[in-house]
Amino acid sequence: MKLKHTAAALALMAAFGAHAQDTVVKIGHSGPLSGSQAFSGKDNESGARLAVEELNAKPITVAGKKVKFELLSEDDQGDPKAGMAAAQKLIDKGVRFVVGPYNSGVAIPASRTYNDAGALIATVATNPKLTQQGYSGLYRVNASDTQLGSKMALYAAKELNFKTVAVIDDRTAFGQGVAEEFKKQAKAAGMNVVGHEFTNDKAFDFTAILTKLKTKKVEAIFFGGYAPQGAPMARQMKQLGINAKLLGGDTICTAEMGKLGGDAVGDNVLCSQGGAILDKASAGPAFKARFKARFKQDADVYAAAYYDATMMYAQAMQKANSIDPQKVQAVISAGSYQGVAGVYAFDAKGDMKQSPVTIFTFKGGQPSPLTSY
Repeated sequence: MKLKHTAAALALMAAFGAHAQDTVVKIGHSGPLSGSQAFSGKDNESGARLAVEELNAKPITVAGKKVKFELLSEDDQGDPKAGMAAAQKLIDKGVRFVVGPYNSGVAIPASRTYNDAGALIATVATNPKLTQQGYSGLYRVNASDTQLGSKMALYAAKELNFKTVAVIDDRTAFGQGVAEEFKKQAKAAGMNVVGHEFTNDKAFDFTAILTKLKTKKVEAIFFGGYAPQGAPMARQMKQLGINAKLLGGDTICTAEMGKLGGDAVGDNVLCSQGGAILDKASAGPAFKARFKARFKQDADVYAAAYYDATMMYAQAMQKANSIDPQKVQAVISAGSYQGVAGVYAFDAKGDMKQSPVTIFTFKGGQPSPLTSY
């Protein structure tokens, strides 16, 4: 009897020992999990969570040990100060692989903290300044403002044949950046930019700005900002009888825009988003189905990019046969990763070598793709 107990105890110890030998890798996520942009932060977090769960269900092996992934998520509130605190928190918890931050205004200052700690960063933040800082472990897994703003301007000029447009930006790092890129390309494409107005990312009343632009008979207004401001802007344009199209970047390309804007958001709204049309990507429909089954809601703008970024880290660890961030970085920088939303291959700055942009409009409150180029 005693022997049986001893054998059982040894087997138990061996099992625990084997489990204890697993390598634990912490993936850090930073995004707005509270406040008006929480819908985006939670969607992004869910994309990363799905990847972590799938990796743990079929564990990968690195340097002879099974890898167990843990997702540690911090609410940066879309605020630079809170983002710096979130970065320090994640670093202190041993995180060396980060997905996020979502907002350019958070990602630019927080990236220094991550870089100083030797952590890798994969972010969808679009401001061109982000990758001009020279951090070798920073990757933009999405188009930049240069591509989002300029492709929207080209579409307005070439496909819609617009001649007179105006710009409004919310003065955030993202809003300002994407608006300037739109303006630059609009002028180059022969459109007349007859006004550039400013607001902030907490505003909800745009009547004064819109009334001013109405007198200029614009065919389109480009808004550099986020859906919680874009939706009331669309409503107020309708109330004021402004028939111009409302154009924007990826941050208004979301179901939240349709939800908040109601019947004021339809084919009058056009937006640009990095990546090809997910439904047409070979792994796109299957990803969308798995996401919906797991989280009981549709994947929004960047869930696939956050999923891809997490999987890209895992694949690079396998190729490097190491979880050392520097070795993983070398693999990512030199190679390419085929993800759900596209192929991730980076230039020396950390920008994607090729990032198609899709132009969307809205149907039944949902973003509906028109064309990719």
